[in-house]
Amino acid sequence: MSTTALYQTFSRLPLTFERGEGSWLLTDKGERYLDFAAGIAVNSLGHAHPHLVAALTEQAGKLWHVSNLYEIPEQSRLADRLAANTFADRVFFTNSGAEALECAIKTARRHFFAKGQPNRYRIVTIQGAFHGRTLATIAAGGQEKYLEGFGPKVEGFDQVPYGDLDALKAVIGADTAAILLEPVQGEGGVRAFPPKILKEIRALCDAHDLLLIFDEVQTGVGRTGKLFAHEWSGIAPDIMAVAKGIGGGFPMGACLATAAASDAMVPGTHGTTFGGNPLAMAVGNAVLDIVLEEGFLDEVNRKALLLKQGLAEIADSFPGVVSEARGVGLLMGLKCVLPNNVVKDAIAGEKLLCVPAGDNVVRLLPPLTATDEDIREAIARIRTACEKLQTEAQNEAKGARAKGAV
Repeated sequence: MSTTALYQTFSRLPLTFERGEGSWLLTDKGERYLDFAAGIAVNSLGHAHPHLVAALTEQAGKLWHVSNLYEIPEQSRLADRLAANTFADRVFFTNSGAEALECAIKTARRHFFAKGQPNRYRIVTIQGAFHGRTLATIAAGGQEKYLEGFGPKVEGFDQVPYGDLDALKAVIGADTAAILLEPVQGEGGVRAFPPKILKEIRALCDAHDLLLIFDEVQTGVGRTGKLFAHEWSGIAPDIMAVAKGIGGGFPMGACLATAAASDAMVPGTHGTTFGGNPLAMAVGNAVLDIVLEEGFLDEVNRKALLLKQGLAEIADSFPGVVSEARGVGLLMGLKCVLPNNVVKDAIAGEKLLCVPAGDNVVRLLPPLTATDEDIREAIARIRTACEKLQTEAQNEAKGARAKGAV
């Protein structure tokens, strides 16, 4: 029985970290871990980035919270910067990705209500997606393991298989309001939608007067080598949910939308107590200061190629452990042959942190500021872990054959 009063909803590794710097974490026992989990793609600029620390410290000495009853200048500044660098005209700030998705869903539904079409509230989603843990977002994701035990599923979501454009077309009906997807499914196994498919989905939305919603909670703010992942396809959504990397470790999210999609979100239709608070806005602006610097995303792409090449070599060298390296930018996955938790634990045994995902994949999500040396060290540690696993598997197979011969 656990001795803590915490809800027992997490299977935690027996690790306690005291501090971090860049891509590295230090435990309470003085052990150094290379962090290629980054808080599940949250610590976009690594640990204790001096510009973020300075921004948060300065704001903490001034003002923490006033609520959205009043003007918050840094909130307006961050919204203007996001709008200037994206498709969006409007921004609503939240505390998390799930809240950003809730806002996106409500924005889409309200859009058609205001147009005199209240029947158009259904949203098409993709199997394998992960959109959050609220009742609406688990219904949007549609995964039974997250829905079980929480009563009736929130109505209004229609799932279709990943990559099946015919199924997507077939499910669109008179009540359909929007299509919601992640340009790269993170938890779903680091599965990227090809640009051609995203273009076809955009055209489908235009043809049927549907809103296109992108969940860029994990893929946004430079993670894939563009400010947002959908930019690789040359198309844009009508609504987009953002979180994780935009706060660089501070809890914040945002829902971005065009004016046309969000004009029905008038006073009283949505709200938040903590969303857009001065502390979060100071950090969010500091993150953009770095990510929007000239050449920053070019460096992300260069380092991504270094990581991808190293992981591809590992897949070639240890086919009994890993079958494929996949992903975009610094959102990479190793498709495993052995159970992914076995591979993840072996990698953790080499003091490198990574994250499991669906489709038997292990995710690698290094800080965007990871150095070439960090990446080479990570590749070396993964190689060592895979070599040990392959040797163990070969020895077990030899033992089984010897036992059978007797």
